[in-house]
Amino acid sequence: MSDRFRGRREDHRLLTGCGRYTADHSLPGQLHAAFRRADRAHALIRTIETRDAAHAPGVVAVLTGQDVADAGFKTLPPIAPPPGRGGTKPIMPERPYLARDRVRFAGEEVALVIAGSHAAAVDAAELIEIDYDDLPPVIGFDAALATGAPTVHDNIPGNLCFDFEYGDAARTAAALAAAARVVRLTVESPRVAPNPMEVRSVLAAYDAAASRYEIWCAHQGLPALRNQLAVMLGVAPETVRVNHTDVGGGFGARVSPFPEFALLLHVARRLGHPIKWLSSRSEDFLCDNHGRAIRVSGELGLDRDGRFVALRTEWLCDEGAYLIPSGAMTNCLNPRQMGAGPYRIGAVYGHHLLVVTNTAPTSAYRGAARPEAALIVERLVDEAAAQLGIDAFELRRRNVLAKEQMPYETPTGSIFDSGDFRALIDRAESASDWRGFVARRDAAARNGKLRGIGCAVFVEPSGGGAAPKDQIAIRFDRDGRANLYNVAGPSGQGHETVFAELVAAWLGLDPARVIVRVNDPDAPPLIGNAAIGSRSTLSQGGAFKLGAAEVIRKGLTLAAEALECAAADLEFRDGRYVVKGTDRAVTLAEIVDRHKGAAPHPLDTIAEQPAQRAFPSGAHVAEIEIDAETGAVAVLRYTAVDDVGVLINRVLAEGQIHGAVMQGAGQVFGERCIYDPTTGQLVTGSFMDYVMPHADLVGAFSIAEHSVPSPNNALGAKGIGEAGTIGSLPACMNAVLDALRRAGVTQFDMPATPGRIWEAIRKALGVRA
Repeated sequence: MSDRFRGRREDHRLLTGCGRYTADHSLPGQLHAAFRRADRAHALIRTIETRDAAHAPGVVAVLTGQDVADAGFKTLPPIAPPPGRGGTKPIMPERPYLARDRVRFAGEEVALVIAGSHAAAVDAAELIEIDYDDLPPVIGFDAALATGAPTVHDNIPGNLCFDFEYGDAARTAAALAAAARVVRLTVESPRVAPNPMEVRSVLAAYDAAASRYEIWCAHQGLPALRNQLAVMLGVAPETVRVNHTDVGGGFGARVSPFPEFALLLHVARRLGHPIKWLSSRSEDFLCDNHGRAIRVSGELGLDRDGRFVALRTEWLCDEGAYLIPSGAMTNCLNPRQMGAGPYRIGAVYGHHLLVVTNTAPTSAYRGAARPEAALIVERLVDEAAAQLGIDAFELRRRNVLAKEQMPYETPTGSIFDSGDFRALIDRAESASDWRGFVARRDAAARNGKLRGIGCAVFVEPSGGGAAPKDQIAIRFDRDGRANLYNVAGPSGQGHETVFAELVAAWLGLDPARVIVRVNDPDAPPLIGNAAIGSRSTLSQGGAFKLGAAEVIRKGLTLAAEALECAAADLEFRDGRYVVKGTDRAVTLAEIVDRHKGAAPHPLDTIAEQPAQRAFPSGAHVAEIEIDAETGAVAVLRYTAVDDVGVLINRVLAEGQIHGAVMQGAGQVFGERCIYDPTTGQLVTGSFMDYVMPHADLVGAFSIAEHSVPSPNNALGAKGIGEAGTIGSLPACMNAVLDALRRAGVTQFDMPATPGRIWEAIRKALGVRA
């Protein structure tokens, strides 16, 4: 890890109110949109009365599902995971962009109002009267799979949209049957709301002269959004222009377009005016794609020496009312790729049931089923350690893969590229003062507190993507600046800093001469994946390294001309072409300047690398304290030791870990979307009811690294954006259980709120009494 990179060049813009988000963009003659949404979870639509809304002041148009029935909209299909049982694919329900005959979750779009102002549109939407015939809602896994349950979609019998498995069922069953000990438990990962700071917003327009749709909206990658919008509209991708804006948080929720996006583009064309829509926080609670909503049951078999011999998991994943492109894929593929985590386990089997319910759709959310895959394994390992009376780290050390076994093919078909899990454990044990915990626990007990410590060791897939490769472009403008183009959209990661500093260092340029232009619709056409899956540095960063090498290669001929020597006599080092054995040299910056104004510049380059995968890993430790009288929890210290390959920027790396740990800890200690099982209404639909983590949730951080470069990409990087969520769920839950065991509590699921902890302690004390 280098310490020469400090700070972020985008910070001044973003922290002083100079960022330009979607809401900051406007066009002449624009109109404003507001939606009337379903106020119930499951019902037939009898009538929609729009007369009063249509005659309200400032209203230009009121549209219902019948009004856009001939628009040619297409349902955006899910990204297909590997085939399921019997070679099946996920069953895809049709998603109308304005509900026509039936609503399937509270908040679904029913009608659209277009007016001259935002306030007029919102007021008119409230005047629309809808007559419903209520149907019983299906809320949660158990209700969806219950015998005789109401059907959410007619084409999905039993509400089961996908049945997926991996590993060897028979071998795993036999190994579990022969095991000396089998540990069993079930974990819940509650549904959460993504809650980016920036609510969903759209500015949609249609250029009739160019026959082109144009959109401004928050997104995580231009090609992905453009191509999916084209599918939704039934048009060619080149007829959709996606403009760049700053993005106020993504977390996976800003990868795919929402129905509102395509609908507003259609209406902009239909009315001949740009249309602007600003969602509200309440709307986003209802309709933004939720995350998690997973239950996993697991069985871990051990032999008499405490060696792991088999792992079997059964997954229930709530997809909500409709399938989102990445939801089904990540809920199946990521757990399969993680398999048994960093452990030697000869027999592994996983089985996933994906169900539909009358709730908001779910999608990839920071970690994307990887936190749950780590959670079930690490909870089982901790429970095994507790039952055997073995130190939790010692049991893990006994079973992790050795560094010498890399690359390692797992029982589920993944190939871990590199790693050193024992070294991660050793460093985390030392950095967290694991051995000194007993004294701290005893001191807390004397003060009436329950102190707990928990660890997690994990390995996760990063990279990959739907596009087969990642391309970048380096273009030198008339002022001699290097313009870097790529299509992975940042939402706080620091791309403008990292990519500019890397390329400047490789080429020997002043960083001030290097400009990052992300998702520029006027850039050279590039293929690439969005900023997802902790992939940007290893993928786009690796491509930039290859691009810099190509710029240097092209410069050889130009430097030879400048120095009047043969190109073979030159070597490039520290930004200079040097004639071997002499002090004669010319800098690459001078070569750039000699050809300023040329179009194209002779050093212009497009480079690419195949979409690669890597496997970051980590060992995390959480130490918590519970007030047994109130159930209040304090996270005293969090230790994270990560292997993310070659680290580029310490400041940004630690920021990513801090943020992701806080997001994971926020889920463990409070975040949860709760639906009323009788009405299907979202009970936690505002910040009055939904628990968001505060900055003081974690008392102290200790961040360290033990990095092993990945051989799979030019940078040797592995990814860091989601590691904190993957480690923090199991580490924090193991710490909570470690503390609660001393009060007689043996089973507990998140969220670990004071009330739920107090009830669990009370119940355990009552049973003992």
